[in-house]
Amino acid sequence: MKCAILIPFAGAVLILAAMPATAQVAGSTTLGVSVAELRDVMDGWSAKRQILGQDVYSDKQEKVGTIEDIIIAPDKKVSYGIVGAGGFLGFDKRDVAIPVDQFKLTDGKLMLPGATKETLAGMPPFEYAPTTEGRGR
Repeated sequence: MKCAILIPFAGAVLILAAMPATAQVAGSTTLGVSVAELRDVMDGWSAKRQILGQDVYSDKQEKVGTIEDIIIAPDKKVSYGIVGAGGFLGFDKRDVAIPVDQFKLTDGKLMLPGATKETLAGMPPFEYAPTTEGRGR
């Protein structure tokens, strides 16, 4: 009796093992990027490597802050740069939100024309929404 049960089971295992493995697909969603999209990704900017932590300068070449974060709007576009401004050794520093179209890239530096440490210090501070609201969950 045991042999009669084991033979079909072993046959099914051998058939399944011989079948090529395929990726699971949920609906029609494709995971990852195509080769053409990968070229766009490679030509783009890396937030971690090229933006976050970078100094921001005024049009008079004065350092006015540092890029602390970027905000991505619900339409998937980068909308604001969060600039850490003011303070000394991390004390009294405040984050302010600056629309990305106000930044300029000049000679490899992020510039914020018309900005001074004082104007950034006078702006309303940026605060993240509590994690129970919005996209911060």
